[in-house]
Amino acid sequence: MAIRLKDIANELGLSVVTVSKVLREHPDIGAETRKRVLRRMRELNYQPNLAARSLVTGRTWTLGLVVPDLLHPFFADIAKVISSETRSHGYSLFISSSDEDPDLEMQEIKHLLARRVDVILVASAQRSVDCFRMIEEQNMPYILIDRRFQGLDANFVGVDDEAVGGLATSHLIEQGCHRVAHIRGPEVSTALGRLMGYKQALASHGLKPLPGHIVSLGASGDHRGEKGGYEAAKKLLSAKPRPDGIFCFNDPSALGAMRAILDAGLRIPRDMAVIGCGNFSYSDFLRIPLSSVDQGSELIGKFAGDLAVALANRKSKVKPKAELVTPRVVVRASSQRTPISAEPDSLS
Repeated sequence: MAIRLKDIANELGLSVVTVSKVLREHPDIGAETRKRVLRRMRELNYQPNLAARSLVTGRTWTLGLVVPDLLHPFFADIAKVISSETRSHGYSLFISSSDEDPDLEMQEIKHLLARRVDVILVASAQRSVDCFRMIEEQNMPYILIDRRFQGLDANFVGVDDEAVGGLATSHLIEQGCHRVAHIRGPEVSTALGRLMGYKQALASHGLKPLPGHIVSLGASGDHRGEKGGYEAAKKLLSAKPRPDGIFCFNDPSALGAMRAILDAGLRIPRDMAVIGCGNFSYSDFLRIPLSSVDQGSELIGKFAGDLAVALANRKSKVKPKAELVTPRVVVRASSQRTPISAEPDSLS
């Protein structure tokens, strides 16, 4: 027979309420009692009845996360940290990908609503706030990650994207670039913020974007960005005058841009310096290590996980909270022109 909470309580001479509080990490329970209960649970391989637990607590002890691309290292890092942070509080995490498709994202969110998860976290591909109004009508707490919407007062965890654009562009200028171009992302808040930061940084140095020096990746930014970066860089290579530095929306687009530059017989960074955004874990291992703006994906995941647990534990609505992570530039060979060292002639 399955071990019941009542069995453990009787064995230890405790009330069922006390043992239940241990499971719920209630602060009323002393450390020694908590240790005794948890040790006996492990010895008996006790498995909580989640359905019964949900009836008592009004919670499902599950969270839902929807991201644009699970293969993208930035979102994969965030998902991993959220899962780790929330697991320690007894929560399971459902993860799905929208593939940058607003309709698919809406479908995934409806599935999470039907499951009655305690909190939904989403890095959204939507172009309007209708989806989030629907979530609000269901009285479901939610958190926007990485991407936000003007006019929507919602919980948000991400980075200051104007600061990202400003840091990357200023770095290229400080490395001696005078014709800094930008490969911009799609019409989402991250891309719009980085574009604004790029323009502001140029202006603060007495510069402005030259004709043909802002090129879009198209509809997809995070998803399959290498191909978009390659095509965008080819356009920049034919611009008159040709850029001597490129700030790329993210690291995948920067990798594509670097390939296009090398295919054209140019040198990185001497002929054209490149900086991306995301600070991929493998950036240091490329033949030409990629400079990048670190968005603090681990901190974003930690803040989002902690906020999700806090929202799940609250019994009443509270004012939405915004957590902004401070970005930083990680300088590597792809943009380091001072001093200039010999550059390899290929990426791999």
